[in-house]
Amino acid sequence: MTTTTLQPIKPFHTPLIHTKSWGGEAPIFRHRDNTLHWVDPLSSPPELHILSLAPDTLLPDGPARVLKLEDSVTVVCFRKGVQGSYICAYTHGVGYLDEETGKLEVARDIIGVEERGMRRFNDGGVDAKGRFWLAEIDLKAVRYGLGGLPADYGPPKGRLWRYDPDGSAHCMDEGVICGNGIGWSPDNKTMYFNDSLGQKTFRYDFDLETGALSNKSLFLNFSGTIHEQDGLVIDSKGNIWTAIYNGSSIMVFNPAAQKIKEIPFSAKKMTCPTWGGPNNDILFATSALLASEEGDEGGSLFKYQEEGAKGLVKNEFGG
Repeated sequence: MTTTTLQPIKPFHTPLIHTKSWGGEAPIFRHRDNTLHWVDPLSSPPELHILSLAPDTLLPDGPARVLKLEDSVTVVCFRKGVQGSYICAYTHGVGYLDEETGKLEVARDIIGVEERGMRRFNDGGVDAKGRFWLAEIDLKAVRYGLGGLPADYGPPKGRLWRYDPDGSAHCMDEGVICGNGIGWSPDNKTMYFNDSLGQKTFRYDFDLETGALSNKSLFLNFSGTIHEQDGLVIDSKGNIWTAIYNGSSIMVFNPAAQKIKEIPFSAKKMTCPTWGGPNNDILFATSALLASEEGDEGGSLFKYQEEGAKGLVKNEFGG
């Protein structure tokens, strides 16, 4: 294992942070206009940020455009052939979010009214067949904190869903405390899924044609540490790059679950990476700031480039 740099990487963009701001989540890069998009789901009201980057430097080309949202949108993904619209997870289900107005059109409520004090949606992603995957949080279980879930609590109530372009929704797994980053191997035969408060990353065999999961196994286990696996992305070699909440870093693991790299940042709570740039070889990452701590630059955006590292282009929703 190597540490790529001795000094923590500093932000390249810091939004106006309010006292109770959560910071960024779920960044995505759009190649056709060099824009970076991310959400701040726990600010009040929730926000969508769109930052234009200069094509030669990939530094901010002016301030970000910020849209105030009517619901807590936790992840956005682009739609194939539908410009100006994202598919998204919001508190209770799936919707379409307008890029110009921030208006949310509900596509499907998944979490019923009677369950809304129990669950909410969090992170997600789109597979190579254009299906949208989204994961829930067990709201009661997360209150126990890291390693604090009582033995008699029973299975956590968070679930993993697949939403297909035809509008159908399928529960694909359950027993999740805080469902988070989702990603696929370059050959689309393996899917990875983070449970942050569970401090586990799971690996599944993935059937691209049907969207089925099988042979679930434990890939990473951070139990006994203060680290939480948050958002993740995969590179062209199949390595898993996962943001470490409470770890001030992004850790990189090969498909054999060996840590091959740890990249330090000046934010304690790193939340989610994404690949971007003209060659998809620049890693952009969001971070959070819950309370001000000296030296913590959480709530900012970061970028990192390493020779030989290149990411997979984000898939777009097929509906």
